[in-house]
Amino acid sequence: MYEDKEELAITPDLIKTFSNEFKSDPVAQISMNACWKCDPIDICLKREKLYETNHVFTHKVESEGKPVTHQKSTGRCWIFASLNAMRIPFMKSLNIEEFEFSQAYLFFWDKIERCNYFLNKIVECIRKNEEIEGRLISYLLKEPTCDGGQWDMIVNLITKYGVMPKKCFLESYSAENSLRLNRILETKLREYTRDIYELLAEEDEGQASEVVSLLQKQMKEVFRIVSICLGIPPENFTWEYYDKSKNYHSVGPVSPLEFYEKHVCLVNDPRPKNEYSKTFTVDCLGNMVNGRVIIYNNQPIEVLMKYAAESIKSGEAVWFGCEVSKRFASKLGIQDIDVHDYKSVFGVDINMNLSKADRLIYGDSLMTHAMTFTAVTFDDNGLPVKWRVENSWGEDRGDKGYHVLTSVWFREFVFEIVVDKKHLPKEILDVFDIEPVILPAWDPMGALAKEANLR
Repeated sequence: MYEDKEELAITPDLIKTFSNEFKSDPVAQISMNACWKCDPIDICLKREKLYETNHVFTHKVESEGKPVTHQKSTGRCWIFASLNAMRIPFMKSLNIEEFEFSQAYLFFWDKIERCNYFLNKIVECIRKNEEIEGRLISYLLKEPTCDGGQWDMIVNLITKYGVMPKKCFLESYSAENSLRLNRILETKLREYTRDIYELLAEEDEGQASEVVSLLQKQMKEVFRIVSICLGIPPENFTWEYYDKSKNYHSVGPVSPLEFYEKHVCLVNDPRPKNEYSKTFTVDCLGNMVNGRVIIYNNQPIEVLMKYAAESIKSGEAVWFGCEVSKRFASKLGIQDIDVHDYKSVFGVDINMNLSKADRLIYGDSLMTHAMTFTAVTFDDNGLPVKWRVENSWGEDRGDKGYHVLTSVWFREFVFEIVVDKKHLPKEILDVFDIEPVILPAWDPMGALAKEANLR
């Protein structure tokens, strides 16, 4: 059937062989009929997993945030997950029933800072004689701005701009549906790149001020565009609220610069070339000029699980980044590598034939989404077996917006957690004293959490 040569051509005889084999397989016929009008991933769901899954946990943060948040048609999950974790101790301290920080407020400043960061990186690249059509600048121009981000980016924003209640800076259309705004900004940033390139092509040492003047002119236009779409945040605000006892309180007028906590970012990159107990950073990854450098402390996945669980036992929610779409029954809110039976439907397995390291190497995996752990269950040996996850896709998934995630899934698809330094031993904290290895801009560990609501 197959000729002994290096190339395989799709011939009529080969197609006939494939077709006859398919038609003679009754399981393939049933699967084809089932998938005719249904989502093929839903067809692969294991019914018994629904009955095995529950939201009862051995350890849970004292009170979870309300209401369940919704990032709508945007990639702001990293902002939502961070603010969801922050609001839990905040609500407890003020004895309030429901609260949201303004996600649109940080979204506004991220758009401003990220555009400025991009333009400055373009200047830096051109001055290093990077070719406009070379790999680095071409990679940067492919997506000059987006909604996604990572933990250190949220620290940059909160450190500089603070936070405010959602009632003091509400969502706009473009805050909930960012596609049009992003397309406008991307077009302008590519135009600005051309202008920067043309200026620097003729630049001598005495023209540095002209570059700054050009960037200021460009950022003035960016600020105008973003302000029109999102609104300009107030410099000060007054927040009025009732506590659980129906007592009235008023805060302000006050600046948004009030809340900031220091945390540590641990990642799991199992690729053989990237050693554990080393630090890594990614070239051109950031959202703010002179902002915090994104540093990864690479640790085995068991370390991430251990300290995420210990944080929850201490009553602290945990921000984490993962690849959300693999082995995920999104409507049921179940993240478990056994939740789908691909082999019975397709005759071949999907997703799990590559190791976690191989999925990174061969381009099949990277971090796409950020959420928050709020509970964990331990087995009789004291090892975590399942986790409760607060998402930001509204209440129509899982248990009113909360998911169940197994530790087996955690090992395969969680890449990053953020925990307080107090939970970590000295030998892990000392890793941050090591000079980080710089990974290229296109490395998968530089991926941004930006997954919108999966349908």
